Amino acid sequence: MEPYKASLKKFAKLAIKIGVNLQPGQGLFLTSPIEAAGFANLVAEEAYQAGAKDVTMRWGDDETERLRLQRAPEEALKQIPNWKFAAQNAAVKDNYAVLHIYGPNPDLLDTIDDARVGAYMRASSNGLKPYMESIMKDETQWSIVAYPTKAWAKKIFPDKNTEEAQTLLMEEILRISRVSGNEDPIEAWNKHNEAMHKASEFMNRMNFKQLIYSAPGTDLTIDLPQGHIWSGGSGPSTSGIMFNANIPTEEVFTMPHKRGVNGTVSSTKPLNADGRIIDGFSLTFKDGEVVDFTAEKGADALRHLLESDPNARRLGEVALVPHHSPVSESGLVFYNTLFDENASCHLALGKAYPTCIKGGNDLDEAGLDQAGVNDSLIHEDFMVGSGELDIDGITQDGRRVPVFRKGAWAFSFD
Repeated sequence: MEPYKASLKKFAKLAIKIGVNLQPGQGLFLTSPIEAAGFANLVAEEAYQAGAKDVTMRWGDDETERLRLQRAPEEALKQIPNWKFAAQNAAVKDNYAVLHIYGPNPDLLDTIDDARVGAYMRASSNGLKPYMESIMKDETQWSIVAYPTKAWAKKIFPDKNTEEAQTLLMEEILRISRVSGNEDPIEAWNKHNEAMHKASEFMNRMNFKQLIYSAPGTDLTIDLPQGHIWSGGSGPSTSGIMFNANIPTEEVFTMPHKRGVNGTVSSTKPLNADGRIIDGFSLTFKDGEVVDFTAEKGADALRHLLESDPNARRLGEVALVPHHSPVSESGLVFYNTLFDENASCHLALGKAYPTCIKGGNDLDEAGLDQAGVNDSLIHEDFMVGSGELDIDGITQDGRRVPVFRKGAWAFSFD
């Protein structure tokens, strides 16, 4: 997108300096849709200018992915050779930073049998388990940024031609990512991170033992494990390098106790789960596990998601996001978790970040389970926030404290 080349160069620098915070002599593992090749090249250039020893590119093509899931033998979807995952698994062990350029087609797999998609996603998750464990522990810096691919743009702006839709989406991405409207996007992000740190520090001081969610279709109680940690904005890798895992990010998040979620929660935005849209759904929990669900669209896809593995029915993340965030104020549904989760309070089915509990990275599998930390092959965020959501925190001595009112923080952090 030539008219935006100067802005994209700023965006590329932001991704390297603030996103992964690439260090001199470090390698970068970069994934990108083929459509975003021009932007990916700018990112690679910025990486080398920052002192990268190597930039390894992995290109993605939606059409090839769709054809695989449509036509490959079922056995080939269930049994994927290890060599397909070897580079990505090894890169994080070799201290490569990881940057994903994200621009999915929300409807890519709508016509594909859900069982085939589910089998392939389970096999892929198993193959990438070492990579995911390293990422979830923040053993290296990692980040995700967005690019307006044609199919994604047309999904958001169906009444526009492709070029107009991409232009409109590009403008939203740059605004929401604090690239446009700021003479120095890096300084703007430094200020934003400072504000996010204040919010997470406040929640850590409060040390709530429970959160209670109330909204139309939602009456949910979430227990928080002993020693839980709230984070927001930039955070450190295990070697102490600060990075931003998501651009944009507006969330302050921690983990729930895997056995301490009870009640019903209703979604407030569509979920794009591996190229399939799930919408208008609700989940009912008992002792941390989904025991019932409904969905207006994508019920089979939701069922397969919940059956990904034994712990896919439990929560791994609870995140607080003001309803009036830059994403929400766009008035758009992005059909893309990176953006929609930053417009709304959200929860995540599946794996919890061990970094969200004191000493989590040092606990073995049994220790994590005993502490209430969920382990799963998936980590799937879904949106539950709105302008009608109230959240109360229950303190360790039993007091009930307003945390969110009408989708906004109920207190100031200053």
